[in-house]
Amino acid sequence: MKLKTTIKRSIAACVLLLGAANASAAEPEFTFKLHHMLPPPSNAHTNFLVPWADKVMKESDGRIKIDIYPSMQLGGKPPQLFDQVRKGIVDISWTVTGYTPGRFPKSTVFELPFMAADAKSVSMAIQEYAEQEMADEFKDVHLLAMHVHSPGSLHSRDKAIHTVADLDGMKVRAPNKTMAAAFEGLGANTVFMPVPQMPSALSKGVIDVAVLPFEVVKPLKIHQLVKHHTEIPGKRGLYANNFIFSMNKKAYDSLPPDLQKVIDDNSGVELAGFIGEAFDTYEKTGRQAAIDQGNELYQLPESEITAWKEKLAFVTEDWLKQMKDDGYDSQRLLDKANALIDKYQAANQQ
Repeated sequence: MKLKTTIKRSIAACVLLLGAANASAAEPEFTFKLHHMLPPPSNAHTNFLVPWADKVMKESDGRIKIDIYPSMQLGGKPPQLFDQVRKGIVDISWTVTGYTPGRFPKSTVFELPFMAADAKSVSMAIQEYAEQEMADEFKDVHLLAMHVHSPGSLHSRDKAIHTVADLDGMKVRAPNKTMAAAFEGLGANTVFMPVPQMPSALSKGVIDVAVLPFEVVKPLKIHQLVKHHTEIPGKRGLYANNFIFSMNKKAYDSLPPDLQKVIDDNSGVELAGFIGEAFDTYEKTGRQAAIDQGNELYQLPESEITAWKEKLAFVTEDWLKQMKDDGYDSQRLLDKANALIDKYQAANQQ
């Protein structure tokens, strides 16, 4: 009996030791903080950032854990997100290039009027462009991916926008500096603000028009604050914002080569395409929310789109001149951006 008891106790001890060893092995070796501006129900959080973090954890066999902090939970404001990752306040951040005007000049070619196409194609295009043209602008961080959202639409509180003349005198939220110049050229009074501020601005009448993709309409409940939505259909839409998904350099460099490879395998053009496709898919969900709300959805006819293009041609002309004055080969950058968009549109349609 004593021998059996001793054996049982030995087996139990081994089980406990193995359990402890497995628990220890399951502990992540690296835990990183990922910070962003949008709420948890948002498309970016649910369909991009969470799946990406889960995939990295799985492919690293649990050695890398990424804790996500939405809605600026770690403090600061959206325009500070890039500096937070650059300085190591956070390890990873997701933000909009246009929140810090002048910082990423070569990316602004993708913000020009009627450069936007489906988010998947343009996201892949801007990532390849970034890898080839923007190394100097990202020298202080480890770039994971650049991407864009689907072409933006106009969401107005009270007055429907059916012609370019309808914008005259309206208070319009400008998504970036480039589109601020565009809307000012159409007679609008522009107000620049990050996306999270728009529900309050609409409800208080600070702006009449929210310029956004439908993708963020539902999580921010924009469809409950406006009555009219104006879409700009066609192969190239009105505009898109550029986004940066980046990692602190020291955090990346702290990883051993095999774990750096896990990050690398979840970065680049393929990741940009994944993000863009998630944004294209969720665009339909946001649009349906506006329909279910009973709001008016209006698509500009081709003749009116032509009028918008003619009136906004000055924005691209001014960009070409300003960038050239700043020492860039602006025509080459514009041609390259267009060629890359066409390349990925053709590839993704096959």
